[in-house]
This record gives sequence, structure tokens and C-alpha cells, in this order.
Amino acid sequence: MAVPGFTLGAFILLLLVSSVANYPSGKVTKSCHGMIPEHGRTPQSDPPCYISVSQTTFRPGEQIKVTLSGPPFKGFLLEARDENLTGPPIGSFTLIDSQVSQLLTCEDIQGSAVSHTSPSNKREIKVYWNAPSSAPNHIKFLATVVEKYNIYWVMIPGPIISQPNVLPFTTPKATIAPMPTLPPVSQLTKSFNASDCGNKKFCIRSPLNCDPEKELACVFLSFTRDAKSVMVEMSGPSKGYLSFAFSHDQWMGDDDAYVCILEDQTVHIQPSHLTGRSHPVVDSRDPLEDMAWRLADGVMQCSFRRNITFPGVKNRFDLNASYYIFLADGAADHGRIHKHSQQPLITYDKYNVTGYPENIGGSHSLFLLKVHGALMFVAWMTTVSVGVLIARFFKPVWLKPLFGDAAWFQVHRMLMLTTSALTFIAFLLPFIYRGGWNWHAGYHPYLGCIVMILAVLQLLSAAFRPPLHDPRRQMFKWTHWSMGTAARIIAVATMFLGMDLPGLNLPGPWKTYTMIGFVAWHVGTEIVLEVHTYRLSRKDEILDDDRIQILQSFTAAEAEGYAFKKAVLAIYVCGNLTFLTMFLSAINHL
Repeated sequence: MAVPGFTLGAFILLLLVSSVANYPSGKVTKSCHGMIPEHGRTPQSDPPCYISVSQTTFRPGEQIKVTLSGPPFKGFLLEARDENLTGPPIGSFTLIDSQVSQLLTCEDIQGSAVSHTSPSNKREIKVYWNAPSSAPNHIKFLATVVEKYNIYWVMIPGPIISQPNVLPFTTPKATIAPMPTLPPVSQLTKSFNASDCGNKKFCIRSPLNCDPEKELACVFLSFTRDAKSVMVEMSGPSKGYLSFAFSHDQWMGDDDAYVCILEDQTVHIQPSHLTGRSHPVVDSRDPLEDMAWRLADGVMQCSFRRNITFPGVKNRFDLNASYYIFLADGAADHGRIHKHSQQPLITYDKYNVTGYPENIGGSHSLFLLKVHGALMFVAWMTTVSVGVLIARFFKPVWLKPLFGDAAWFQVHRMLMLTTSALTFIAFLLPFIYRGGWNWHAGYHPYLGCIVMILAVLQLLSAAFRPPLHDPRRQMFKWTHWSMGTAARIIAVATMFLGMDLPGLNLPGPWKTYTMIGFVAWHVGTEIVLEVHTYRLSRKDEILDDDRIQILQSFTAAEAEGYAFKKAVLAIYVCGNLTFLTMFLSAINHL
């Protein structure tokens, strides 16, 4: 499963909708042939919409005005077929209003179908149908209309138009096709429990070792094998859906997924599959047996049985092999599934759920992203902050030489080099993890690049700083200070944005308050030291006749001032490490 921007991504079951209303943009070419939305629901009968035409006869090359109208609907698919309705679409369409309708290429015929451009309500669609030169004698218009995700009508018949001087179309005797029947679903009478985990059941739990029978917050997935099938149990707090998927990797795409969706106080259990970083495609429920569900105290539970292998069936994985397993949840509206509410829980390794029963956990954030966040917090909350304070306020305190330079300068340089090194390593990790740029992370990666560039420029400017009495020294001083300050401000903004990304979704709202507390702590410390430095400098301006007495008094005051600065620095470092520990602990528990 190739994990966003999910993201991430992740399984990152963006379990929205597939086909017709499943694609709000109307790009529904997958449904061209059968004109059936892949919603996993039974189509409605007695359609309220109808199709009308401007004339009932046509010649090759003519245009016929076609109108689809009825009560408000969100999605549609309109085609023209021959009288048998079995062949490819006939002719092409010309749009009248491109704001509400668009052309599709079906069966490699450009413009052979028309669909919606957005999920907004519409009552009437008007287009022109262009008769081809090789048109059959009779043409019938068909439409599929979606009112909402779980309410739609398939292949609504429209009028038949014919070429002049041909025998009238004779409607064949109707044969009523049986409506698809869904496998039976029952209600569970009691909660799942974890008593057989690691013994008879292969279990995935978060928190590890929680029990769904006793803990409402327990996210639980178990597999119990018998001779040829596996019983699956899934439980967790959810207001919309729970889902899990088998994946060959830790990225979203080409995965075998299963979703339990809440709709009208009923849970629908639906197999699906993922193709690339796109919406999941809902599959037939036929492979599932013994489906059951339960709702209680905000917890959704569902179970089903599926065969270990499905020879010849696409999208269903062979459970004799090992896979990464993803667990996700999110909101649903009228059966329409929205993006998961947090980064999915992903197992640390591949597992064979039909092998030896195990009891495992997972993480909502992958290791590389955890390290990325941890290194950035260490660099921009600790090393750079302490290094700035030392350069700004401790020059007169630590003047003694250390390895050839003043001690304050050596400590400052060591902390800044450490900041740059940590930043560089952390900067590379998301690219290693994603295999490239992440287009789903908002402004965070862009600001991160700016911080990295400024950090490199700071190193270069420091390496070529002019001598102390060089005329360019003042320009260097202000340039160095400006770039450093800009880097610190942008780094804090980047960390604020990064904390909310799915890959490192720290629990809130404490994370925001804690980061604000850190900023206030640092700014407050700088203000205290700035005021103290100002008051100390005022004593240096005292003029008195008794010069020796003044010098002796100032020396004592100076020593007292330096002791105060050291105490403030010690307190600041302790507070800084406290904030850092809180963030690192939160990252470790994801």
C-alpha cells in the first residue's frame, strides 16, 4: 500500500465514492459499458427522471436535441445505443452548457457520452446528439441518474429515434432480469473479546493488549482460521466507518480493502480495492459470508467470513501470504465515505494472518516520519535556541579561550553546526520515505525547504565572515542575524503545520498550547536577559571622581550580573528540555 497528504499517505482509505456520484467531477468512464455506479447498492425502480428529444427521425450528420430532466439529481451518465442496447455507444454529443455537463470518451469513441461536472443539484440537462454516417436504423437514449450515493436509477430508457423510410422499431417481449440479491446480514448479540488473541486468533490492537469487550476506545481486528476460510472481526469507536486493508507495502494502492459503513443506523459490510492513489472501488459482496454487525455506545463492530483463497477472482488477496495491514476510520454521510479522520494504524511489518496466531500492534506514524519530527524538534527547539542566547548574551561571560577561540563562540558554533546537521538529516527523511516530493502536505514542505536553504546560507556566511575590524563586519553581523531570525520564525511555523499532518498527527489540542508555551518561554527568557543586559550597561555609564571605587563596585556588580545570566540560562535549558520531552514522548507513542 503506497502511503499522502494521509498523508498516507497511507491506506489512507479516501473511501469516498466511485463512479457517477462516486466521482463528483463526473469522470466516470469506468461505468460507460454497464452504466452502473459502483456503490454496492441495489438500483431503484420507477425512475422519476425522463429523456425527451426534439424529433423522432434523423439522418446521418443531423443534430438532435436531447433533454434529461426530473427532480433534483447530483450525477448522471447519458448515452445513445442501438436498439439492442448491447453494443457500444452510437454517435457523439455536443454540449450546450459546459458548466454542468462534460463529454466522455467511451469505448474509444470521443464524446460518445455525457456526464456531470460537479455534485451540485441539477434539474435539467440539454445536449445535442450528432448522428454518425454509419448509424443503425434505430437509436435509443439511456441515462443513469444519481440522486445521492445510495439512491440511483440505472439505464433509464428514453425515446427511440429512427431513420426515415425504415420499418418501425418493434419492442421485443420484455424479460425481467432478477434484481441482484445481497448476502444476508445479521446483528451481533454481544461484543467481541480478546481472550483468544495469540492463541486461536491473530489480533491487531490499539492500544496494544486492549479488550474491545471492556474498553470502548479499543481498536480491534482479529482473524480466526478454519479449514478453508477466515473469520474476521473488527471493532472500534466510529461515527461513520471502520476499514482495514491488506497491502504489499506501506503505500496506498493495489490493496485488498474491507469497509464497514454506518448508514441509517445499519452497518453495511463492503469489500473494495484500491488502484493507485485514487478512490477505492467497491466490489461485489459475493465473496463474503456470515456477515454481522453491532452498534453500542459509539462503538461499531462488524464481522464476516471469507475464503483464504479466491482462484480467478480479481482484487481478493491470497491470505496464505504475508501483508502489511492498515486500519482506518472516518465519517460517512448517507453511505458516502469521507477521508479517514487520522493517519491509519499500520503494522510494523508484514504478517500472515492465517499462520501462527499472534498478538500485535501498529503505529499511526511510520518510523522515518517519527525520526524526522524528533530531529526537527531537537534542532529548532533546543540547540538553535540555546545557541542564539549564548551568542547574544554570554559573550562577556565566557571570554576565556577554548581550543583557540572564546568559549562562548566555540559553544555557539558547536550548537549551530549540530542544528544544521540535524536539520539536513531530518530534511532528507521525508524524501526517502515518499520517494519524492509530497504534494499532499500543504505549505509544510515548502517552508521546510526555505528553512533548509537559510540554514545552509547561515553556515556559508559564517565560514566567510570578515575579520573583526573589517568594514564589511557590520554588514555580516546584520545579514547573519536577519537570516538566523528568519530561519527560526519560519521553522516554528513549519513545526506548527507539521504537527497536524497525517504522517505525524500529534494529539490535540495540547500540541498547539505546548508549542505556544515554548515560544512564550523562549521570548520571555530573551526579554528577561535583554532587560538585565540593559540595566547592567547603565552601571557602566556612572561617572565619579573616585575612579578606583567605581571600578571595584562595577566589578562586583558585573560578577553578580553574570551569575544571574548563568542562572537564567540553566532555568531556560531545563524548561526547554521539558517542552522537548513532551513532544518526543508524544511522537514515540504514535
